[in-house]
Amino acid sequence: MVVRERGDAFVTVLRAMASDVGILDELVEAARAHSPVVARLPIAENRRHIAVLLAAGLASFERLDDPSEGDFSEAARLGAERAAQGVPIGGLLRGVQAGLTRALEIAIDRGRVAGIADDVLVEVLLDLNRYTGALERHVVSGYLAAERELARGNWETRTRVLRRLLLGDGPEALPQELARLGLGGPGCYHCVVSDATGAADLRSVERGLAAHGGIFAMVDGVFSGLSPRPPAPDTLDPGALVVSSPPVPLDQAQQMYGLCVLALGAAGRSGRRGLHSVVDLAGETALAAQPLLARLLGTALLGELDPADDFHRELAFTALAYLDHGQRLDHAAAALHVHPNTVRYRLRRLREISALSAVGAEPGERLSVLESVRLWWALREWLG
Repeated sequence: MVVRERGDAFVTVLRAMASDVGILDELVEAARAHSPVVARLPIAENRRHIAVLLAAGLASFERLDDPSEGDFSEAARLGAERAAQGVPIGGLLRGVQAGLTRALEIAIDRGRVAGIADDVLVEVLLDLNRYTGALERHVVSGYLAAERELARGNWETRTRVLRRLLLGDGPEALPQELARLGLGGPGCYHCVVSDATGAADLRSVERGLAAHGGIFAMVDGVFSGLSPRPPAPDTLDPGALVVSSPPVPLDQAQQMYGLCVLALGAAGRSGRRGLHSVVDLAGETALAAQPLLARLLGTALLGELDPADDFHRELAFTALAYLDHGQRLDHAAAALHVHPNTVRYRLRRLREISALSAVGAEPGERLSVLESVRLWWALREWLG
């Protein structure tokens, strides 16, 4: 056990690491760089788990005793969730080990800068090594327990078949295998995707979707599936984000899946929740597929505005509300809870300091559809 006097100095180092966003980014980058399968998951998911594991490690170290089982509940949960997401155990461990190794390197460097003697650092590293070894064991334990549970529900088979149908990845699914999963025959199926990632959220969304038949699993970090019937809002948690397509034959599922994933990202960035059709998200999806053009447009039309200036952001937000509400001053004013004259003043000021010379220029005059889309897109990009 490390001597007591090392506690305060090194705990201070670890506390600073646990609260440092830059350190968190480094650990995430290390995990993603060493494990392509981990890198395919949403980066927010990587950040969430690493932040929790850092906090749990700090709590254990502060007590200066042997870690309890409770210290590793998040590690076991990480393993279980990655199993549900279809991440191979080897890829998961490569990501975990890369993150831990980088964390130890940073801890040593910061400990030396803090003036902690090398012999004390050696003692500290022995303690940390015991903790990280136990953490890895619990990640594996959580993974294997979840894998056994998932096996009872044909999760591995469903994942493999969906990867083939939605990504074109792997061997051709056999007709009898498709029939066993309920996808036999010449019927059409709705492609369904969700941004659920946590184990509890995944179970909730799967229960709601499976009520209408079909198969669902994680495909490259996205909860995905094919269903013979469209999802029903009343079976889903309203806090979940789910995107569904019109029914298509299985040989068109791969193309439809790509659209659904794009639509899911666009809907998530705009803060939407609930069930949405990919058709209803067509505009956002099409625009989201052209990020470079969006940046060029935002720079060309709003380059004179300063994103750090609250007044400039207020002007842009007002113009966006004006376009979103049919270019009606009264409707935009009601949505913003201000007087129509306030909207009129803000639009005028925006025209004076940007290239948006047409927006709200003449009372009663409406921009063309294409011009409205161009301005709306520029404003959304700039505000984002």
